[in-house]
Amino acid sequence: MKTVQIIAELLLQSRLNIERAAEATELHPNWTTMETEKKTSEQMTDTDLSEQIKKVTKDSHVRAENTELMLSFQRGRVTLQQYKLLLCSLYEIYQALEEELDRNSNHPGVAPIYFPAELARLEAIEKDLEYFYGQDWRQKIVVPAATKRYSHRLRQIGKENPEFLVAHAYTRYLGDLSGGQVLSRIAQKSMGLKGSEGLSFFAFPGVTSPNLFKQLYRSRMNSVELTEEERNGVLEEAVRAFELNIQVFDDLQKMLNVTDNKSQNRSLTHSTPVQTLQIKTTPLLRMLLGLLVAVATVSVGLYAF
Repeated sequence: MKTVQIIAELLLQSRLNIERAAEATELHPNWTTMETEKKTSEQMTDTDLSEQIKKVTKDSHVRAENTELMLSFQRGRVTLQQYKLLLCSLYEIYQALEEELDRNSNHPGVAPIYFPAELARLEAIEKDLEYFYGQDWRQKIVVPAATKRYSHRLRQIGKENPEFLVAHAYTRYLGDLSGGQVLSRIAQKSMGLKGSEGLSFFAFPGVTSPNLFKQLYRSRMNSVELTEEERNGVLEEAVRAFELNIQVFDDLQKMLNVTDNKSQNRSLTHSTPVQTLQIKTTPLLRMLLGLLVAVATVSVGLYAF
């Protein structure tokens, strides 16, 4: 009887394992090799591209998190104006990044990490911009010089060094995927938004399990074949990606500070004028005031003497 019970438990455990494997496979049509790639990710070493990028960008990552704009998110104090300006810049950046990824989708340095159905952000950002700015949002968006530099760099490497795109894709997509749900809740609460309208940027409906997907993505990154020179170039580009993001965050905050100062000046200019006290005088009151002034003048003269 005890032997039968043990066999039954083993069969049940086997069935559960099969069901879990089936669920993992359903997450994405290309995830049939997930178990193999998961084992590979667990055996990552310092020679893996994903680990090397993490190492060389460690300091830059800390600096990016401590920019004034990002601290506003972390403290739950992000304003509507901050978020709207950030979306404008993200639109420019992702437009350049995704156009170059699409154009180079068959490049050996891009193909392994090309997941447009799961990661593409441009359509979501457009939806958010329309929510905040209206249908004519394209005529209203404003971006700082740092955003233009970032976009220009993405288009430049898309033409000259497509393999460098992996550094920017990794930096942006996995960062957004990692903090998306948390930042979405912070933004929603800080700005008093109802529901998910205006927060599409943070949603990844094509990714059922962010953790499993990130494992897959890193594994695909590590499978990219690069020469030593190309690998060094990708690592340098990863550092540049963080620096470009930091510059964008800083420029956006400067724009916000200028806007705040103008608002304060307008407020002062249009403030209620000081009301002058009007006193109705009579001949007797004027004579008394004259005597007081005379006494005060004499007193001041004596004090000076």
